[in-house]
Amino acid sequence: MTGVFPAQPRQKLLSTVYILPLLAQHVSASFLWPKPFPLNTPACSTLMSIVVFEDPQCELLQPITYARLACAIHCGSYRLVDLLVTLGLPMHGIVRPHLQAIQRIDFPELQPLENIAPQNPTTRPRLLLNARTAPTHSNLRAISALLHSLDDPSQKTILVKDRDNIAAILNPPWTFAELASAGFGGLEHLLASLEDQQENTSIAITTLAVPHEVIACNMACIEENLALRIERGLADNSFEQRTDGLFVAPGAAIGDYVVTDTRKGPIIIDCNAQIGAYTLLRGPIYVGPKSKILEHSAIKDAVTLSHTTKIGGEVEASIVEPYTNKQHHGFLGHSYLGSWINLGAGTCNSDLKNTYGPVNMEYSFGKVPTNMQFLGCIMGDYSKTAINTGIFTGKVIGVCSMMYGFVTSNVPSFVNYARLFGQIANLPPEVMVSTQQRMFARRDVQQRGCDIQLIYDMYRLTQSERERQGDALTY
Repeated sequence: MTGVFPAQPRQKLLSTVYILPLLAQHVSASFLWPKPFPLNTPACSTLMSIVVFEDPQCELLQPITYARLACAIHCGSYRLVDLLVTLGLPMHGIVRPHLQAIQRIDFPELQPLENIAPQNPTTRPRLLLNARTAPTHSNLRAISALLHSLDDPSQKTILVKDRDNIAAILNPPWTFAELASAGFGGLEHLLASLEDQQENTSIAITTLAVPHEVIACNMACIEENLALRIERGLADNSFEQRTDGLFVAPGAAIGDYVVTDTRKGPIIIDCNAQIGAYTLLRGPIYVGPKSKILEHSAIKDAVTLSHTTKIGGEVEASIVEPYTNKQHHGFLGHSYLGSWINLGAGTCNSDLKNTYGPVNMEYSFGKVPTNMQFLGCIMGDYSKTAINTGIFTGKVIGVCSMMYGFVTSNVPSFVNYARLFGQIANLPPEVMVSTQQRMFARRDVQQRGCDIQLIYDMYRLTQSERERQGDALTY
């Protein structure tokens, strides 16, 4: 089944006068500050910890997951790894080989299994959780309930599935040593040994299967996720409510004549973000730390802006990952933009077919019906558009590509795409390494060896995309 997160009518979010009753619909006070988990249980060999694992189905989320861990995808202002940290348990990760250096350096909260020094070789983790788990407040409640579901951690293994794939395993039958030995390559074999086992719990956990579900999930979960963020922000005094439904963190600046409409959901402006004058903000919206919205912009209806983004023009129901620029006029709707993307002035995408019918997505593994009437584009990290680029409905754009003119088909990774002019040319990784260095320098970000290696690894991993172009691709 696809489209597991259909867009639904949103309830009106109330101001702080009645924010607590709304939050009570989503979560109890005992969950917001959960009871401490005992890290070790003397009667058994289970360590109270979570192992977040990537499975082969992560490849179906490409291009989103070429350059990032599956647990680092933003939806409704949160990443899965951010939500799991709130549980207060040790976390470890099993990720694809080309991202292991990124994991060690950028995700200290998600330690490799090799860093564990168990007291005895039979020690097992409490929970194995699929990294494709959707980062929603509902899933966080389900994970907490699952962890609390057995008083004796030595009891039987509990399996949670989502659409025939394993979403979580409570009390997995494998030790840390066995999981570390298997790694990403051998984990598939271990999971296959449990595939015939039936679910033995009523707890449900939803996962992200294909790229367009990330956009649908953002629209479906942003209200409950923002409600959780607001509750925590008010509790630790990190948010100030300026007007009904508008929550502002320290250091944020709002220009003159900014219009905020919170009738359909709240607006959060996080630390040191800037909102330019004469801007329309229509919630639900999350503006991440150090982000900048330029003057005369219109940001509306389920928008998640990650930290250090620059945004202008009109943006609707979209996700923008860190360090991406869309600061000129132009429309971006029902879309996903990875990190380090730049959209040239006048770039627009279509998110509605002329027939008003549901959008079908064309992926490398085939055509997928989405049951979504509004669906824009999905763009991988480091890609760029020239001025006045037009992107047709439902297009998938790979990593490290540059586009000119009209984008009427999916775009493979590492190409110069100018189909309007009869040209699709290979883009060498050396060009993107140089581009990466210049981009990082502009944002005072140091280019590391793992960042350079990631470019070369992605070029190798995406070779089949370019090969499918046949003679149309020039070198």
